[in-house]
Amino acid sequence: MNDILKLGGLLMLITVIAATALAGIYNVTKPRIEAQKALELERALTVALPDAPQEAIFPVQQNDKVAYYIGYKTPDKQDTVGYAFVARGSGYSSVIETMVGVDSAGQILGIKVLSQVETPGLGTKVEEVKYGEQDPWFTRQFLNKSADQLAVDKDGGDIQSITGATISSRALTNSVVQGYQKLLKDNLTQK
Repeated sequence: MNDILKLGGLLMLITVIAATALAGIYNVTKPRIEAQKALELERALTVALPDAPQEAIFPVQQNDKVAYYIGYKTPDKQDTVGYAFVARGSGYSSVIETMVGVDSAGQILGIKVLSQVETPGLGTKVEEVKYGEQDPWFTRQFLNKSADQLAVDKDGGDIQSITGATISSRALTNSVVQGYQKLLKDNLTQK
C-alpha cells in the first residue's frame, strides 16, 4: 500500500513539475509567436495588395474582429487600391487559410497561402514553387481573374487542379469565391 502511495505521489510531483515548466515555456515564447504571426500577416498583405504600401493597408473591424483590409496608394487613405481578406476552406486534412487581395471590380491582385497542413507531396503543392520560378504556380493561376467566377478544371473552370489533390485545389478555390462574396456583403453593409 505504501509503495502505491509513494508512486502516486512521485507521479503527481513529476506531473506538477512538467506542467509548471510547460507553462513557463509558453509564457516565454508567446510574445515571439505572436510577433512572428504579425510579421507573416504583414508579408501576406503586401503580397495580396502589391500596389499598396504596408503602411497604407488598414484593417476594418466588425464585432471586435478584423473582417477585411483596405489598401490605399498612400497612408492618408487616398485612392483605394483594393481589399484583402482571409479565405478559409476545408481541404483533405486541414483548413487552408489564404490571404486574397482584390480590386474594386473583384479581379484578384494577389494571393498567399497563410496556413495549411495538407498531405505532403499532394495537397501541400498549393504552395509549391517550381524550379526557376518566384511564386507558387497553383496560386498564380488566380491572378487577374474575377474572384466570383473561379472554379477548378474538374468543375468546368480555368484553374488547373493539382494532380492527386483535387480536394485541396477545390477547397482553396471555393474558399476564395466564398470569401469574396462575404467581402461584398460586409463591404456593402459598411457603406
